[in-house]
Amino acid sequence: MAASSSPELILTAAEWTFSGYPTPEAPWTRDQKLAAVKQAGFDAITCPADGAELKELLAKHGLRHTGGYFFAEASEAPAHLAACRELGDGPVNVQLGHHDTPVEEAVPMIEELMREGERLGVDVHIETHRARCTETPEKIAAILKQYRERNGKYPRLNFDFSHPAVVKHLSSPFFEERLFDFPEVFQASSVWHMRPFNGHHCQIPITDGRGNFSPEYEQCRPFVRAAMALWLAGPPPRGRLWVVPELGPVDSGYGLSCFPDVWEDAVVLGRDLRAIWAEELGKL
Repeated sequence: MAASSSPELILTAAEWTFSGYPTPEAPWTRDQKLAAVKQAGFDAITCPADGAELKELLAKHGLRHTGGYFFAEASEAPAHLAACRELGDGPVNVQLGHHDTPVEEAVPMIEELMREGERLGVDVHIETHRARCTETPEKIAAILKQYRERNGKYPRLNFDFSHPAVVKHLSSPFFEERLFDFPEVFQASSVWHMRPFNGHHCQIPITDGRGNFSPEYEQCRPFVRAAMALWLAGPPPRGRLWVVPELGPVDSGYGLSCFPDVWEDAVVLGRDLRAIWAEELGKL
């Protein structure tokens, strides 16, 4: 594969991971967070585009940006999408609606967001996520079907596979069989929130606290590899994939008090994602 056409991994830290970090009483400043992100070898950070300070800090630390938002209605989006565009060319992830937003309302909202993204030149993705219009695998499928019937193509989705896996209580041998229902939609995505999971916990520890991968993460790694291989097998040009090791802190309910340090785990996960990517890319 020629270097000019080689797919690019943009390893992206989640600012959310730093919530209340290192302690709720003395959390890091954004400058400290971005310094840690850069030092750990990440290429970018995902967070809302919320002011001139962020633009200055991104430039200071040599980091790229992707946006992340919750919108109850699509009408909330334009100003935020425009602000993200001012920070670069990263995709924007949107959690949309509520758990009880019906498909018939969700599809027009997604259409509005896709149109607004195209108008502004922003790559908008809708995240598969609990408590949103994409909460269950059945609603995701219904939204994709109706959207395609109305538009002749699928919308852009960011697959957080941990949520449907937990909804279905899947065991790891069935991850690939049950979670890749729409492989062409995943292959068309340019952002992926990769939070390691099992069928009962949408976030698992990456390490055992002693420098080794946890048994739970070892069980999830084959799926991580399969997902990267699936994306890389998509139709050319493959472009960029912004992968977020999306580990939530204890105060979010995702991390548990018995887990190892969440940021240190995110760094380990990021390094492993980069290594798996390199291995799968080398097979092309």
